[in-house]
Parts: sequence; structure tokens; C-alpha cells
Amino acid sequence: MSSIDELILRSTKEIIVKFIETGRVGPAGFEETFKAIYKTVEQTVKGLQEDEDAKQSE
Repeated sequence: MSSIDELILRSTKEIIVKFIETGRVGPAGFEETFKAIYKTVEQTVKGLQEDEDAKQSE
């Protein structure tokens, strides 16, 4: 697992913990919510990474 993937997982975990603490996520919706948040964080991070790579190659 790359360091970027670890950061994505860690960030997703922190967001889920906050949602659980505030009562926005319960056991029934955990899996679906975790997957949705993970995908969103991953797309954001990797999209930013691609943008940065494109700027460096210019």
C-alpha cells in the first residue's frame, strides 16, 4: 500500500469516526457510507495529484 493510499484510508477513517460520534452513521449504513467517503477522498486526492503532475510536465 502506497503512502497516498494510507493517507486516503486514514482520512476516510477520521471522517467516519466524526460521523459516528455525531450520530450521522450507524451500523446499518456504515459499509455504504464508508465506501462513498473513501471514493470521494480518493478521487479528490488522485485528481489533485494528476493536476500537480501535469503542471510539472509543462
